Amino acid sequence: MPEVNLVTAEDLPASSDHEGEAAFFDVDNTLMKGASLFHVARKMYQKKAFTLRDAAGFAWKQAKFVLRGETMEDVHSVRDTALVLAAGIPVETIQTMGEEVFDEMIESKIWPGTLALTQQHLRSGRQVWLLTATPIEVAGVIASRLGLSGALGTVCEIEDGHYTGRLVGDILHGPAKAAAARELAAREHLALARCWAYSDSYNDIPLLSAVGNPVAINPDARLRRHARDNNWPVYDFRSGRRAATWGLRAATGAGIIYGGWKGFGRIRRR
Repeated sequence: MPEVNLVTAEDLPASSDHEGEAAFFDVDNTLMKGASLFHVARKMYQKKAFTLRDAAGFAWKQAKFVLRGETMEDVHSVRDTALVLAAGIPVETIQTMGEEVFDEMIESKIWPGTLALTQQHLRSGRQVWLLTATPIEVAGVIASRLGLSGALGTVCEIEDGHYTGRLVGDILHGPAKAAAARELAAREHLALARCWAYSDSYNDIPLLSAVGNPVAINPDARLRRHARDNNWPVYDFRSGRRAATWGLRAATGAGIIYGGWKGFGRIRRR
């Protein structure tokens, strides 16, 4: 499995009833609308780290991602472009940028319904982790700001305080997420059969299938079909409607999940 960084928040309130339980959340289109890496690219463009043409390419990929969901082709395309553009950038620049990106761009894109789920799990005494292909520097900021237990994310190679443009291991995506969850479960003494996982993407079925309580959020067409065939709960916060309810009370300790339509985000142009 790929190497992943752990970014851990303070310990959660103790709860013997839910000891050994955790909830794993994907980020892009699950916790937030669109792709978090796009907003990092916007911020880098604002800081003149790359050209308008590079920014336009990210904007086009973001528009496709919001409208149709992710594909492996898009994931690898964004990864490769981002690695090339990040080469030579100081680590401290990206770390500072992660804070700015959350405050200025990501916080307003978080789905209220998904955020409610994370907080309900925390109140129940469960650990809540982000598992995402998003760079660990950004994933860690999101987890910290939301008061979650921590984050597993993609790790970029660093030499002499600068990014090299290469990955450590591979991107944390698809089957790699399931492997990371198993490793985390072993480290944190979690019972996966009593854990939850949330994602929007068919590519995350290995992660969803690894836990006892899989939930589809804002699913793409293939994941929606798979969830229906396997009687998994489905929530679609893009339209504010509750698509399915089976099992969610057990997952969250409450049956009221809210969400709303906020419209598609504008793509700023210069």
